[in-house]
Amino acid sequence: MNKPTKVRPPSTRHTRRWPASLAVVAVLVLQVLVPTQINALPRWLMPLLGGLLLLPLVWMNPFHLRRDEPWLRSVELVLLAVLVAVNAYYLAGMIFFLNNGDANQGKVLVKSALLIWVTNVVAFAVWYWEIDRGGPFARAPEHERETERADLLFPQMTVDLPGWKGWLPGFTDYLYVALTNATAFSPTDTLPLTARTKTLMGVQSAIALLTVAIVAARAVNVL
Repeated sequence: MNKPTKVRPPSTRHTRRWPASLAVVAVLVLQVLVPTQINALPRWLMPLLGGLLLLPLVWMNPFHLRRDEPWLRSVELVLLAVLVAVNAYYLAGMIFFLNNGDANQGKVLVKSALLIWVTNVVAFAVWYWEIDRGGPFARAPEHERETERADLLFPQMTVDLPGWKGWLPGFTDYLYVALTNATAFSPTDTLPLTARTKTLMGVQSAIALLTVAIVAARAVNVL
């Protein structure tokens, strides 16, 4: 007698809200550690502003994406724009410090570069997660919304292998895209398809490249 085939329950990883929220909270906490040599703003300003923007997102969807409100996506994009703008401000401050600061304070540059680089990766990971095909709600098949065209082409979308049919990306997949883009300064296994995604990837690569180049220039100067 043949055993009944077990039906594998559909994965809900693409509807998880908490990984993205946790990543943003971690970045906001890191803002407190940004050295004062490159930051003229109050230390509490960015965590407070980011927390106020993040609060309604977590309140409406604390762990999984359940309630879809149009204004939530706008709040998310504003939060990401603020994170990227402040991070670019820190980068400008680091460049100014390199040209006018104490040349012996290498720890300040390394610490600043690390914080800027991590913030860059997380902010753009959430951004890719939020815009790809209209956002996580639009991508989810259980929600009756018209899905926009894909912004990113993942390898899993191009293979015809058992176990990958109907695959949907989760936040970890977008975090990996942002991580590889910040380290290779270009797309690796996942390709950008739309102009907006190419623009975002270009901005992210530029910030990462400048951050690494500043530390490298300082190291060469020391040697």
